[in-house]
Amino acid sequence: MDKAQLKAKFEEMFGSGGTIRFFSSPGRVNMIGEHTDYNGGYVFPAALSMRTMIAFRERQDNIIRMAATDLDVLVEADINNLDNYKDLKWGNYQLGIADVMKKQGYYIGGCDMLFDDTTPHGGGLSSSAAIEVATAIAFATISNEKKGIDAPVDNIEMAKISQKAEHEYIGVKCGIMDQFASAMGKKDHAIFLNCATLDYKLVPLNIKGCKLVIANTNKKRSLADSKYNERRSECETAVEILSQYLPGITCLADVSVADFEKYADKIENETVRRRAAHVVYEIDRVVKSVEALEKDDIAYFGKLMNASHDSLRDLYEVTGIELDTLVEEARRLPGTIGSRMTGAGFGGCTVSIVKDEAVDEFKEKVGAAYTAKIGYAPSFYISEIGDGGREIK
Repeated sequence: MDKAQLKAKFEEMFGSGGTIRFFSSPGRVNMIGEHTDYNGGYVFPAALSMRTMIAFRERQDNIIRMAATDLDVLVEADINNLDNYKDLKWGNYQLGIADVMKKQGYYIGGCDMLFDDTTPHGGGLSSSAAIEVATAIAFATISNEKKGIDAPVDNIEMAKISQKAEHEYIGVKCGIMDQFASAMGKKDHAIFLNCATLDYKLVPLNIKGCKLVIANTNKKRSLADSKYNERRSECETAVEILSQYLPGITCLADVSVADFEKYADKIENETVRRRAAHVVYEIDRVVKSVEALEKDDIAYFGKLMNASHDSLRDLYEVTGIELDTLVEEARRLPGTIGSRMTGAGFGGCTVSIVKDEAVDEFKEKVGAAYTAKIGYAPSFYISEIGDGGREIK
């Protein structure tokens, strides 16, 4: 929906009158650097043109009412009892943001909110981060005005608040990448982000003559949470072992490729060694990717994307037949520059850089081959790289 359509839907649900404002934040695609964030390493996400937009109007009581354009749901919550809503099927992300911000001293007042999402849910494109960051920016904007603070909302702080809500309210120990990309994205740029320090650099993503094609497996990622925790534990085990030979390291990002190759055989458990190998080499691939793009070497960047997927398949083992099929079929086509899974894995999406003239063939041939092998069709999105979270004036 555009703003006019969302406003009409809002007034249909919540009544007319008052000032309706609009806040938006995008989903994200990670171009390369997977499962490196919680290992203290580099990631390279970009904000998408797919987004969450909120129509927002203040109320004069302590009630937050929320609805979504694509769901038959209306949530009502008492601001004074925000702890009571952690188990909601929908709305807990937003109320988690309200809870964290209220505890940090932000003004949180009654409001009506209607959410419109164009980021697909469950596809690994961080629809949850888009919801969180848009909600946080809305609340922070109102809070600043109520307190007479004449300053723009601090979007890095909104990313931190969103991550904190996931940790403490939702109970998911996620990294910071998704929320940071949603908050800090810039059109036609990717973010070279150090997840340990939050130091970042915006890097032009110049793919002229090509499109960013996202393919959704349409498989729900039922294994992702348990396997995520398992992988995280395996990486921590690797750090414990390597720290005996590399004093002072606190995470795998502290281990250089040279040092890893010197001491890898000290990790006797082959599975743990492979997990660590993926992370160490993936962090190196992110650094090389930035260098490639700064030289406009899109062909080498594509090769690094391919190597990333192969590592996630063979060493980290988080792909699965659906993601592997999409990538294998994409690479069969000469118009594909690079293709890899993106997100946590076990379903979700792939991201491919495809020459303009090959996009239609890509969708047709990859879609047909995937459907024949898997038994149901994928979805394709041609997305642009967009801006991060903000109020839409």
